[in-house]
Amino acid sequence: MISNYKFLKINVQNGNTPRKGCKSRTRNMPHENLDDSSYFVQIPTADHKMFPLKTKLFVLLLAIGQRVNRSVDLFLSAKCKLSKHAFDWWKQLQPEKRDYIYYQKTVDNLAKVFPSVSNGVEPCLDHCRTCAVVGNSVNLKGSLYGSVIDANDVVFRMNRSPTKGYEKDVGTKTTHRIMYPESAVDLDNATRFILLPFKIMDLEWLQQAFTTGFFGKSYAPVKSTIRANEDLVMVVSPVFMMYVHHVWLESERGYPSTGFMALILALHICDEVRVFGFGGDKHGSWTHYWEKPKDKNFKTGLHPGNLEYYILEQLAKEQALQLFNGSRS
Repeated sequence: MISNYKFLKINVQNGNTPRKGCKSRTRNMPHENLDDSSYFVQIPTADHKMFPLKTKLFVLLLAIGQRVNRSVDLFLSAKCKLSKHAFDWWKQLQPEKRDYIYYQKTVDNLAKVFPSVSNGVEPCLDHCRTCAVVGNSVNLKGSLYGSVIDANDVVFRMNRSPTKGYEKDVGTKTTHRIMYPESAVDLDNATRFILLPFKIMDLEWLQQAFTTGFFGKSYAPVKSTIRANEDLVMVVSPVFMMYVHHVWLESERGYPSTGFMALILALHICDEVRVFGFGGDKHGSWTHYWEKPKDKNFKTGLHPGNLEYYILEQLAKEQALQLFNGSRS
């Protein structure tokens, strides 16, 4: 166990514009009266000299001996306005020419369809005791983690990752599926759909896929309609996406992967986090477990995959989560 902690106050620009009705994210903080630009983390002082002074800010967050808590909003809500700073960062992730006013109108329209966007309801309140974050790595093949994954209260899965035919290795249970339009699949009526929006079109797609049908175009094929429970739809806030990129990854590469954002999200809402299916195989390839490997040098594209996995290993070392490495064949 980690001992000899001291508290450090880290000032980070928060992307939210405070407004009446926005929920505070400061529960279980070690200090009271935090403002929206302050974050507190526990740092084991003995480890400070392991890193050079120019180390990026994310290193400060690696050594955490308790559940992560932040004041940043996790999910989109019509009650909490996005700052211009956060909007400008978000709109450059993928091509987007429309302005902030159009964005806000789109969010207001979403609130008419989805209760979570209208009310700012969180995806789990008192039942997120143990959470499994299941990535898509090929190292899940032959792992026999299925029953271990299914034993958790909450199971996060990403994008279109299948379970049928892979039950022994990946399990069958899914409570939360994190997707964006180009990776979306139909869900059953009990699974929470968490949308990762990278552009205004993604928000438009969400509304139209549940109502009139979506007929726009993106860089990849997009489902016109989707089957899911609209009462269980959540939209990740652009503020949270910016926070993960700036604070945890120190703006490395394009933007965080779906899996890494799912991991940080779980650290914010779960009591115990268990991580499966992250990282590459023994060759360093990041192939998905359901795909036949075509390129042993396949990497993570715009995402800083090696850095994300390094942070994951450090979090496991500090006992902030439990990492299951799987088969690296």
